[in-house]
Amino acid sequence: MPPHKAPRNRTLTVSAEEKPLLLPLLTTAHDLAAHRTASDLLICADLLEVIDRLPDGIADLIIIDPPYNLTKDFHGRTFAARSELAYEEYLRSWFPNVCRKLKPDGSLYLCGDWKCTSALQRVMEEELTVLNRITWQREKGRGAAANWKNAMEDIWFGVKDPKNYHFDVEAVKVKRRVMAPYRENGKPKDWTESASGNYRLTHPSNFWDDISVPFWSMPENTDHPTQKPEKLYAKLILASSKPGDLVFDPFMGSGTAPVVAKKLGRHYIGVEINEEYCLWAAKRILAADRDTTIQGYANGVFWERNTLAAQKKSAPAQQK
Repeated sequence: MPPHKAPRNRTLTVSAEEKPLLLPLLTTAHDLAAHRTASDLLICADLLEVIDRLPDGIADLIIIDPPYNLTKDFHGRTFAARSELAYEEYLRSWFPNVCRKLKPDGSLYLCGDWKCTSALQRVMEEELTVLNRITWQREKGRGAAANWKNAMEDIWFGVKDPKNYHFDVEAVKVKRRVMAPYRENGKPKDWTESASGNYRLTHPSNFWDDISVPFWSMPENTDHPTQKPEKLYAKLILASSKPGDLVFDPFMGSGTAPVVAKKLGRHYIGVEINEEYCLWAAKRILAADRDTTIQGYANGVFWERNTLAAQKKSAPAQQK
Protein backbone atom coordinates (compact mmCIF):
# COMPACT_ATOMS: atom_id res chain seq x y z
CA MET A 1 0.00 0.00 0.00
CA PRO A 2 1.30 3.50 -0.80
CA PRO A 3 2.01 5.69 2.24
CA HIS A 4 -0.80 7.99 3.38
CA LYS A 5 -0.40 11.48 1.94
CA ALA A 6 -0.92 14.69 3.86
CA PRO A 7 -4.03 16.63 2.79
CA ARG A 8 -2.01 19.25 0.89
CA ASN A 9 0.28 16.72 -0.78
CA ARG A 10 -0.72 16.76 -4.45
CA THR A 11 1.98 14.39 -5.73
CA LEU A 12 0.56 12.38 -8.62
CA THR A 13 0.10 8.65 -8.14
CA VAL A 14 -1.51 5.84 -10.15
CA SER A 15 -3.73 3.41 -8.28
CA ALA A 16 -4.22 -0.26 -9.11
CA GLU A 17 -7.71 0.60 -10.38
CA GLU A 18 -6.38 3.31 -12.72
CA LYS A 19 -3.63 1.20 -14.28
CA PRO A 20 -5.88 -0.82 -16.67
CA LEU A 21 -7.42 2.44 -17.88
CA LEU A 22 -4.03 4.06 -18.56
CA LEU A 23 -2.17 1.13 -20.13
CA PRO A 24 -4.06 1.46 -23.48
CA LEU A 25 -2.62 4.97 -23.79
CA LEU A 26 0.90 3.54 -24.01
CA THR A 27 2.58 2.29 -27.17
CA THR A 28 4.99 -0.64 -26.97
CA ALA A 29 7.86 -1.52 -29.27
CA HIS A 30 5.78 -4.42 -30.59
CA ASP A 31 2.84 -2.31 -31.77
CA LEU A 32 4.77 0.83 -32.79
CA ALA A 33 4.62 -0.14 -36.48
CA ALA A 34 0.81 -0.34 -36.32
CA HIS A 35 0.46 3.41 -35.82
CA ARG A 36 -0.33 5.24 -39.02
CA THR A 37 0.94 8.53 -37.68
CA ALA A 38 4.00 8.81 -35.48
CA SER A 39 2.77 11.59 -33.20
CA ASP A 40 1.10 11.99 -29.82
CA LEU A 41 2.67 8.75 -28.62
CA LEU A 42 3.88 7.68 -25.19
CA ILE A 43 6.21 4.81 -26.08
CA CYS A 44 7.02 2.41 -23.25
CA ALA A 45 10.23 0.79 -24.49
CA ASP A 46 14.01 0.88 -24.52
CA LEU A 47 15.14 3.83 -26.66
CA LEU A 48 17.72 1.69 -28.49
CA GLU A 49 14.99 -0.77 -29.42
CA VAL A 50 12.64 1.76 -31.01
CA ILE A 51 14.73 4.70 -32.24
CA ASP A 52 15.25 3.21 -35.71
CA ARG A 53 11.50 2.58 -36.03
CA LEU A 54 10.73 6.28 -35.87
CA PRO A 55 10.99 8.21 -39.16
CA ASP A 56 14.05 10.38 -39.67
CA GLY A 57 13.42 14.10 -39.81
CA ILE A 58 10.14 13.87 -37.88
CA ALA A 59 10.81 16.26 -34.98
CA ASP A 60 10.78 20.05 -35.02
CA LEU A 61 12.19 20.11 -31.50
CA ILE A 62 14.00 17.50 -29.41
CA ILE A 63 14.42 17.85 -25.65
CA ILE A 64 16.74 15.32 -23.99
CA ASP A 65 17.11 14.78 -20.25
CA PRO A 66 19.36 11.69 -20.12
CA PRO A 67 20.72 10.05 -16.98
CA TYR A 68 23.52 12.25 -15.66
CA ASN A 69 26.86 10.68 -14.81
CA LEU A 70 25.69 9.82 -11.29
CA THR A 71 24.62 6.61 -9.65
CA LYS A 72 20.86 6.99 -9.44
CA ASP A 73 18.01 4.58 -8.73
CA PHE A 74 15.09 5.18 -11.09
CA HIS A 75 12.55 3.03 -9.23
CA GLY A 76 14.32 -0.26 -9.70
CA ARG A 77 16.53 0.64 -12.67
CA THR A 78 19.92 1.91 -11.56
CA PHE A 79 22.16 4.05 -13.73
CA ALA A 80 25.74 3.68 -12.50
CA ALA A 81 28.31 6.47 -12.55
CA ARG A 82 31.28 5.76 -14.80
CA SER A 83 34.44 7.39 -16.10
CA GLU A 84 34.07 10.48 -18.27
CA LEU A 85 35.26 8.54 -21.31
CA ALA A 86 32.78 5.73 -20.67
CA TYR A 87 29.97 8.26 -20.19
CA GLU A 88 30.81 9.88 -23.54
CA GLU A 89 30.61 6.47 -25.20
CA TYR A 90 27.23 5.94 -23.58
CA LEU A 91 26.03 9.25 -25.06
CA ARG A 92 27.34 8.28 -28.49
CA SER A 93 25.43 4.99 -28.33
CA TRP A 94 22.17 6.86 -28.94
CA PHE A 95 22.77 10.60 -29.55
CA PRO A 96 23.60 10.41 -33.31
CA ASN A 97 20.49 8.29 -33.93
CA VAL A 98 18.33 10.76 -32.00
CA CYS A 99 19.73 13.66 -34.04
CA ARG A 100 18.61 11.92 -37.23
CA LYS A 101 15.02 12.39 -36.07
CA LEU A 102 15.47 16.18 -36.15
CA LYS A 103 14.24 18.19 -39.12
CA PRO A 104 16.85 20.20 -41.09
CA ASP A 105 15.59 23.42 -39.46
CA GLY A 106 14.97 21.85 -36.05
CA SER A 107 16.45 22.58 -32.63
CA LEU A 108 17.69 20.32 -29.85
CA TYR A 109 18.19 20.89 -26.11
CA LEU A 110 20.34 18.56 -24.00
CA CYS A 111 20.17 18.69 -20.19
CA GLY A 112 23.00 17.98 -17.75
CA ASP A 113 24.74 18.95 -14.54
CA TRP A 114 28.19 20.40 -13.85
CA LYS A 115 29.84 16.99 -13.77
CA CYS A 116 28.72 15.78 -17.20
CA THR A 117 28.25 19.08 -19.02
CA SER A 118 31.64 19.02 -20.79
CA ALA A 119 30.89 15.54 -22.16
CA LEU A 120 27.50 16.75 -23.39
CA GLN A 121 29.11 19.66 -25.23
CA ARG A 122 31.72 17.48 -26.92
CA VAL A 123 29.20 14.90 -28.10
CA MET A 124 26.71 17.52 -29.27
CA GLU A 125 29.38 19.33 -31.30
CA GLU A 126 30.00 16.14 -33.28
CA GLU A 127 26.44 16.26 -34.64
CA LEU A 128 25.11 19.82 -34.34
CA THR A 129 26.11 23.48 -34.13
CA VAL A 130 26.02 24.56 -30.49
CA LEU A 131 24.44 28.00 -30.14
CA ASN A 132 24.35 28.46 -26.37
CA ARG A 133 24.45 26.97 -22.90
CA ILE A 134 21.55 27.79 -20.61
CA THR A 135 22.16 27.59 -16.88
CA TRP A 136 19.13 27.38 -14.62
CA GLN A 137 18.99 27.71 -10.88
CA ARG A 138 17.73 24.77 -8.80
CA GLU A 139 16.67 26.13 -5.44
CA LYS A 140 16.20 22.61 -4.06
CA GLY A 141 19.01 20.34 -2.92
CA ARG A 142 21.02 19.37 0.09
CA GLY A 143 23.82 21.49 1.47
CA ALA A 144 27.43 20.33 1.30
CA ALA A 145 29.77 20.49 4.30
CA ALA A 146 33.04 20.45 2.32
CA ASN A 147 31.98 21.84 -1.07
CA TRP A 148 29.69 24.40 -2.67
CA LYS A 149 26.05 23.35 -2.78
CA ASN A 150 25.04 22.19 -6.26
CA ALA A 151 22.23 24.59 -7.16
CA MET A 152 22.37 24.81 -10.96
CA GLU A 153 22.04 22.71 -14.09
CA ASP A 154 22.86 23.25 -17.77
CA ILE A 155 20.88 22.90 -20.99
CA TRP A 156 22.88 22.87 -24.23
CA PHE A 157 21.13 24.43 -27.25
CA GLY A 158 22.06 23.16 -30.71
CA VAL A 159 20.72 23.20 -34.26
CA LYS A 160 21.41 21.44 -37.55
CA ASP A 161 21.56 24.65 -39.57
CA PRO A 162 22.65 27.83 -37.74
CA LYS A 163 21.23 29.92 -40.58
CA ASN A 164 17.82 28.27 -40.61
CA TYR A 165 16.05 27.52 -37.34
CA HIS A 166 13.03 28.82 -35.45
CA PHE A 167 13.39 31.03 -32.37
CA ASP A 168 10.51 33.14 -31.02
CA VAL A 169 11.99 35.53 -28.48
CA GLU A 170 8.67 37.34 -27.98
CA ALA A 171 7.11 34.13 -26.66
CA VAL A 172 9.62 33.74 -23.83
CA LYS A 173 10.02 37.21 -22.37
CA VAL A 174 10.15 37.39 -18.58
CA LYS A 175 7.95 39.72 -16.54
CA ARG A 176 10.11 41.26 -13.82
CA ARG A 177 9.27 43.68 -11.07
CA VAL A 178 10.73 47.17 -11.42
CA MET A 179 12.34 48.10 -8.12
CA ALA A 180 13.60 51.56 -9.17
CA PRO A 181 11.12 52.88 -11.76
CA TYR A 182 12.52 55.56 -14.06
CA ARG A 183 10.25 58.07 -15.71
CA GLU A 184 10.75 60.27 -18.75
CA ASN A 185 8.50 63.30 -19.09
CA GLY A 186 6.47 61.89 -16.23
CA LYS A 187 5.75 58.61 -17.99
CA PRO A 188 7.18 55.14 -17.27
CA LYS A 189 10.23 54.39 -19.44
CA ASP A 190 10.43 50.75 -20.59
CA TRP A 191 8.11 49.52 -17.86
CA THR A 192 4.39 49.22 -17.12
CA GLU A 193 2.53 50.66 -14.16
CA SER A 194 -0.39 48.56 -12.93
CA ALA A 195 -2.56 47.99 -9.86
CA SER A 196 -0.60 44.83 -9.09
CA GLY A 197 2.79 46.54 -9.30
CA ASN A 198 5.40 47.90 -11.69
CA TYR A 199 6.76 45.44 -14.25
CA ARG A 200 9.02 45.25 -17.26
CA LEU A 201 9.04 42.62 -20.01
CA THR A 202 12.69 41.64 -20.50
CA HIS A 203 14.50 39.59 -23.12
CA PRO A 204 15.47 36.16 -21.75
CA SER A 205 19.13 35.50 -21.04
CA ASN A 206 20.92 32.17 -20.79
CA PHE A 207 20.72 32.28 -16.98
CA TRP A 208 17.30 31.39 -15.56
CA ASP A 209 16.59 32.17 -11.92
CA ASP A 210 12.78 32.03 -12.10
CA ILE A 211 12.29 28.23 -12.07
CA SER A 212 10.68 26.29 -9.21
CA VAL A 213 11.52 22.59 -9.01
CA PRO A 214 8.32 20.53 -8.53
CA PHE A 215 7.53 19.76 -4.91
CA TRP A 216 4.80 17.96 -2.99
CA SER A 217 2.14 20.69 -3.05
CA MET A 218 2.30 21.18 -6.85
CA PRO A 219 -0.08 19.12 -9.03
CA GLU A 220 2.66 18.45 -11.59
CA ASN A 221 4.83 16.74 -8.96
CA THR A 222 5.58 13.01 -9.19
CA ASP A 223 7.97 10.72 -7.35
CA HIS A 224 10.41 10.71 -10.28
CA PRO A 225 13.83 11.48 -8.78
CA THR A 226 14.93 13.96 -11.47
CA GLN A 227 11.66 15.46 -12.73
CA LYS A 228 12.00 18.66 -14.75
CA PRO A 229 9.60 21.58 -14.12
CA GLU A 230 6.86 22.29 -16.64
CA LYS A 231 7.86 25.95 -16.67
CA LEU A 232 11.41 25.03 -17.68
CA TYR A 233 10.24 23.02 -20.68
CA ALA A 234 7.59 25.59 -21.59
CA LYS A 235 10.38 28.07 -22.28
CA LEU A 236 12.16 25.64 -24.61
CA ILE A 237 8.99 24.65 -26.44
CA LEU A 238 7.67 28.19 -26.90
CA ALA A 239 11.04 29.52 -28.07
CA SER A 240 11.95 26.71 -30.48
CA SER A 241 8.69 25.37 -31.91
CA LYS A 242 5.44 26.59 -33.40
CA PRO A 243 1.87 25.46 -32.66
CA GLY A 244 1.30 22.13 -34.39
CA ASP A 245 5.02 21.20 -34.38
CA LEU A 246 6.23 17.88 -33.02
CA VAL A 247 8.32 17.67 -29.84
CA PHE A 248 10.36 14.49 -29.26
CA ASP A 249 11.69 13.41 -25.86
CA PRO A 250 13.72 10.17 -25.93
CA PHE A 251 14.03 10.01 -22.11
CA MET A 252 10.49 11.02 -21.17
CA GLY A 253 10.55 10.14 -17.47
CA SER A 254 7.23 11.16 -15.92
CA GLY A 255 6.16 12.98 -19.08
CA THR A 256 6.94 16.67 -18.61
CA ALA A 257 7.87 17.31 -22.27
CA PRO A 258 4.78 15.61 -23.79
CA VAL A 259 2.48 17.22 -21.20
CA VAL A 260 3.81 20.74 -21.81
CA ALA A 261 3.78 20.18 -25.56
CA LYS A 262 0.10 19.25 -25.38
CA LYS A 263 -0.74 22.21 -23.14
CA LEU A 264 0.92 24.55 -25.64
CA GLY A 265 -0.72 23.10 -28.76
CA ARG A 266 2.16 20.96 -30.02
CA HIS A 267 2.31 17.25 -30.90
CA TYR A 268 4.63 14.93 -29.02
CA ILE A 269 6.49 11.63 -28.92
CA GLY A 270 7.98 10.41 -25.67
CA VAL A 271 10.03 7.28 -25.04
CA GLU A 272 10.52 5.81 -21.57
CA ILE A 273 11.58 2.31 -20.49
CA ASN A 274 9.98 2.41 -17.01
CA GLU A 275 6.30 1.44 -17.18
CA GLU A 276 5.45 3.17 -13.92
CA TYR A 277 6.81 6.47 -15.24
CA CYS A 278 4.86 5.98 -18.48
CA LEU A 279 1.64 5.53 -16.50
CA TRP A 280 2.35 8.77 -14.62
CA ALA A 281 2.89 10.47 -17.99
CA ALA A 282 -0.39 9.07 -19.33
CA LYS A 283 -2.31 10.34 -16.31
CA ARG A 284 -0.72 13.77 -16.68
CA ILE A 285 -1.63 13.82 -20.40
CA LEU A 286 -5.27 13.12 -19.57
CA ALA A 287 -5.21 15.88 -16.94
CA ALA A 288 -3.89 18.31 -19.57
CA ASP A 289 -7.21 17.94 -21.39
CA ARG A 290 -8.89 19.65 -18.43
CA ASP A 291 -6.19 22.02 -17.23
CA THR A 292 -3.65 23.77 -19.44
CA THR A 293 -2.13 25.95 -16.73
CA ILE A 294 1.64 26.05 -16.30
CA GLN A 295 2.98 27.29 -12.96
CA GLY A 296 4.78 30.61 -13.44
CA TYR A 297 3.41 31.21 -16.96
CA ALA A 298 0.30 33.38 -17.34
CA ASN A 299 -1.16 35.80 -19.86
CA GLY A 300 1.52 34.86 -22.39
CA VAL A 301 4.53 35.77 -20.25
CA PHE A 302 6.81 34.13 -17.71
CA TRP A 303 6.80 35.57 -14.21
CA GLU A 304 9.48 35.71 -11.56
CA ARG A 305 9.16 33.39 -8.60
CA ASN A 306 7.02 34.56 -5.67
CA THR A 307 4.69 36.72 -7.80
CA LEU A 308 1.61 34.48 -7.67
CA ALA A 309 -0.72 37.18 -6.33
CA ALA A 310 0.21 39.53 -9.16
CA GLN A 311 -0.26 36.75 -11.72
CA LYS A 312 -3.80 36.15 -10.49
CA LYS A 313 -4.63 39.84 -10.76
CA SER A 314 -3.10 40.06 -14.23
CA ALA A 315 -4.98 37.23 -15.94
CA PRO A 316 -7.43 34.42 -15.27
CA ALA A 317 -6.15 30.84 -15.13
CA GLN A 318 -5.53 29.34 -18.56
CA GLN A 319 -8.27 26.79 -19.07
CA LYS A 320 -9.51 25.13 -22.22
